[in-house]
Amino acid sequence: MRRMSVFPHHGTALGTLGLTANEIRQEVENKTSELVSDLVNLSAGGRFQAIRSLPMSFNERKTIRNRVNSVKLSKTILPADCRQQVSRSFRRFRGSLASARQHLVIWQGTLKEIGGRFGTSVLSYFLFLKWLLKFNLFSLLINFCFITIPQIVHAPNISSVTGFRGLELLTGGGYFNQTVLFYGGYNGEVIVSTPAYNMQLAYFFTIAAYLVLCGVSLIYSMSRSFQNNFVLETGPVSGGAWRLLCSWDFSVVNEKAIQYNKNNLGIQLKESLSERLLEKNKTSLSDRIKRLSLHLLAWLLSLGLALGSGAGIYFLGTKELTIHFDHDPNDLTAEASTLLLPVVVSLINLIVPLLYSLISKMESYSNPRTQIYISIIRNVVLKMSLLGILCFYWLNSVPNNISCWESFVGQSVYRLLIIDFIFCLLGIFFGEFLRNVIGTMCIQSLGVPEFDIARNVLDLIYAQTLAWIGIYFSPLLPVMQVFKLFIIFYLKKISLSMNCQPPKHTGRAAQIQTVFIALLFFPSFVGTLSMVAFTVWRLKPSDQCGPFQGLKTPFYTIFNWIDSIQDPPETKWVWWIFENVLRSELFYYLITLIILVITFFLWQITQGRKQLIKTLREQIVNEGKDKVFLLNKLQTIQKQRREMASYIPQDFDQTPHFNTNWMNTLPFDM
Repeated sequence: MRRMSVFPHHGTALGTLGLTANEIRQEVENKTSELVSDLVNLSAGGRFQAIRSLPMSFNERKTIRNRVNSVKLSKTILPADCRQQVSRSFRRFRGSLASARQHLVIWQGTLKEIGGRFGTSVLSYFLFLKWLLKFNLFSLLINFCFITIPQIVHAPNISSVTGFRGLELLTGGGYFNQTVLFYGGYNGEVIVSTPAYNMQLAYFFTIAAYLVLCGVSLIYSMSRSFQNNFVLETGPVSGGAWRLLCSWDFSVVNEKAIQYNKNNLGIQLKESLSERLLEKNKTSLSDRIKRLSLHLLAWLLSLGLALGSGAGIYFLGTKELTIHFDHDPNDLTAEASTLLLPVVVSLINLIVPLLYSLISKMESYSNPRTQIYISIIRNVVLKMSLLGILCFYWLNSVPNNISCWESFVGQSVYRLLIIDFIFCLLGIFFGEFLRNVIGTMCIQSLGVPEFDIARNVLDLIYAQTLAWIGIYFSPLLPVMQVFKLFIIFYLKKISLSMNCQPPKHTGRAAQIQTVFIALLFFPSFVGTLSMVAFTVWRLKPSDQCGPFQGLKTPFYTIFNWIDSIQDPPETKWVWWIFENVLRSELFYYLITLIILVITFFLWQITQGRKQLIKTLREQIVNEGKDKVFLLNKLQTIQKQRREMASYIPQDFDQTPHFNTNWMNTLPFDM
């Protein structure tokens, strides 16, 4: 394909090589004919893309297209207008499908607006929220289709009906106690149909399939994000010159956001320079001991706050257990007292991070990014320690004291989610709206509050962990999480536009987002999976409610199913696989060994790609140096020829001659 323009402008080099105007015109016509013949032989789509990619003006491409159409008209039987109309209709149809697909993407325009006004760092929070919404929508869909609808159609497991009093919206008790919202609303009967529908197997495999798919999706997203934001960002491209010349976010159009991005870029350059200076300038032994002492004291204080909060939550939970054991189900005061534990947990999640920020100021980190990561780690330790204490309390104390303990755990998780949502709304009003009013009207030195990305994302991770914990004890709990995420998205967007400014210390937004995905996987998802697995394999289910009543553990439903299919000859292979493969320790040993080998090979591939990227970058640098050397050499030769030409006598022939093989005299690397 000829990529050069076939229409030379006035004053080109051809006119100075001894060619006449007719010869130039003939040469141009020949090249145009060759280009048209090449385009005619292409397909319709390829010809359309080739004409669009020609480095010509619009009028030149239009002339080429008309000549191609005229040639195609002479070679075809159908009229050109009909063929063009059909092709244009198909292109418009494909364009309309692409546009409709873009409109079906949820929050597409809103996310573009947020990214344009506040940059990619703030946008990463809303993208993370949208990503969590997909998890909960998928969970809601499969739970509702495979568990809830069969139970509702068959027969709801309701033994006593309590009137709706309104307080159930906060506590989850009362009227909701034996509905399909919680574990106690389901039974393990086999629904008589063709074929028969076993509710025990449906409940077990639906929850298991959802957790497995969540784990695979998290691992895939974490690996892709790590590869794009850490593996491919290493080397010279992550240096100061790259940040200065190539890291600007051109989607930002708001003046304040532009100024904040300038400040953020300056902070990143300072971080890079400070890291290099710290490598060169070694501090004295006394200064290092002093700094380590401050860090040790700060970590002791933060861990002490986390442990103290966990101990207080455990004793408060045991107190709630005695109240629940003694109170009358119709007593509204006793039912409202169950909200004390989630309120205290939410207060701890609100107040202790503020104390952590005061502790971090005492440490005075020289690198702001290090301070952000330390703050994230401490908040994760706090939230996961609270959830760990609650899980220990639910799985150790509750099953021995409450008859339908699974529904009690589901109601506890429900209350934690509801109170956390209420505190989130209060945080938007008091922490952002009133803070903005005070900072702009009363105490102007405070200024406009920043949008704290790390704290908001950690709140999302905490809420999602609760939703995953409650998926076994409350199959319809994703309904609350979906409504919560929808409302938070719009409220955060409005509050961001009216009350907040972008953060001044964001670090690398893409890498921080990778860290958040990793935290969502471990310890959030891994901890949840461990708790659900322990419940299924080790704990005895309730004898009075739920689909697994009467079994030793919920996993025994698999044994019962295998025993039922052992007799028919056509299902012998399923029983053999279960007995000789799934129950064999050698099978899991081989699976672990294969996973380790695959992980090793993938790690080697990643190292090879990193080395290849490094080699290619070095080659690009060397190619640039070679071209600079050749250009300097060429300029030197031209200068020598001009100097020699100045000594040529005037009676020699000065007519320039055009060398037709002049391209062969140039180096191949030019």
